[in-house]
Amino acid sequence: MTPPPPARTDAVLAGLDALTWLEDTYRDLHRHPELSHGEVRSAGICAARLRELGYEVSEQIGGTGVVGVLRNGEGPTVLFRADMDGLPVREDTGLDYASTATDTDREGIEHPTMHACGHDFHMTWLLGAAALLAAGREHWSGTFIALFQPAEETGDGAIAMIEDGLVERLPRPDVALGQHVGGARAGSLHLRPGPTMSRSENLKVVVHGLGGHGSMPQYTIDPVVVASAIVMNLQTVVSRTLAATEFGVVTVGLLHAGTKANIIPASAELHLNIRSYDDAVHDRIVAAITRIVNGQAAAAGCPREPEISAYDQVPLTDNDPEVIARVRAALEAAGEHVVDGEKITGSEDFSWLPHAWGIPYAYWFVGGWDQAAFDSLEAAGRLLEIPSNHSPFFGPVMHPTLETGVRSAVVSSLAHLGAAAS
Repeated sequence: MTPPPPARTDAVLAGLDALTWLEDTYRDLHRHPELSHGEVRSAGICAARLRELGYEVSEQIGGTGVVGVLRNGEGPTVLFRADMDGLPVREDTGLDYASTATDTDREGIEHPTMHACGHDFHMTWLLGAAALLAAGREHWSGTFIALFQPAEETGDGAIAMIEDGLVERLPRPDVALGQHVGGARAGSLHLRPGPTMSRSENLKVVVHGLGGHGSMPQYTIDPVVVASAIVMNLQTVVSRTLAATEFGVVTVGLLHAGTKANIIPASAELHLNIRSYDDAVHDRIVAAITRIVNGQAAAAGCPREPEISAYDQVPLTDNDPEVIARVRAALEAAGEHVVDGEKITGSEDFSWLPHAWGIPYAYWFVGGWDQAAFDSLEAAGRLLEIPSNHSPFFGPVMHPTLETGVRSAVVSSLAHLGAAAS
């Protein structure tokens, strides 16, 4: 892949030091996290900055989504996405700009809230890239779309924007790009072609028994026993359905039944989470779960078949090899520290966006952990001590993480935008 000319990239990146507002914006966003679908303040900050930069701005797409479009003559169209929502986690990083905020979720429950997954960095990176591309528009041609998405953490923010007419409102992109901060060494960029983040799906299972008095189980069909047998047998799905070379995870995260010790309930409810890197593997896992659930219910003589329903479906993040190769070549030519990425068992709803247009995409990771601390832990074989995303201790260092993310967003976008108009 041929990267953009270094002179062109350097010219656009030259304005990075002038973005004196980046640090203040990051601190502000970090201090004021908002839960999924409630990112009103964050969306307002992003929309206001984009307007200042000369973008055409659309707001409240899919609830709180924001899109800025910068048209700069003929050429390719690049969409870059950042997510905005925080998490219901009480921050314990000790940072002088740590969040002490609380927010109310869609069920009306108030939670301590923090940016435990780094979406404050994601917003700031994209705002910085949007500023540099606007200031350096004489060095490229085409259209740049900055998309700020709500509700990644609940897995339905991208779908909400799509269902609200996103595809019809925007110029059709030629490529979609995105990036995520993580606990790797600050200044590093982690890229890989193909499957990068797992597909995820939740299943709700309701087992119908026959309730009665706890002293007379002979007159009942106990759904707690059936549900327990299901849980134990589900442990064989991955170990006995999948080959040793195939990846899959089946987790029972919720099992609920009954109201009192001496009452056998009429039903039991299980909630499962499934992860895989392959759609065929996913289908085999679901088929195995269905067999086990139905089989255990039938063996117990349940009066009704169990109910199995899927929700919170998040697609596989599967990087286009050509796009990720182009991005990597451009980043390496720009002098960035690029390493081979590993598959991540977490999941992202980013790829719903390129799926909506049927376009290729690339998604990668930006290291955010203090370089000296990372090197020390690595030398001691203690990298597992670095707090993961979603931890109350997750606190990436501001520098060079801010600069690395802005540069990688700009360089990857320039790798796909057109040359400057003559």
